[in-house]
Amino acid sequence: MTTNTLKASAAGTSVLPALFAVVLGLGIITLTGHVQASALHDAAHDVRHATGFPCH
Repeated sequence: MTTNTLKASAAGTSVLPALFAVVLGLGIITLTGHVQASALHDAAHDVRHATGFPCH
């Protein structure tokens, strides 16, 4: 009796998360590069209040 084993390639499974991280990172950089600074400040300020973190 012979048993055949299959070897899975680890390289194929690590490409998709890395690609997703690159696309997400470039998207964040692109969006924040085109947004007004006051809008970013207001969004961060609102999130701090919503989570209960004191900021004043």
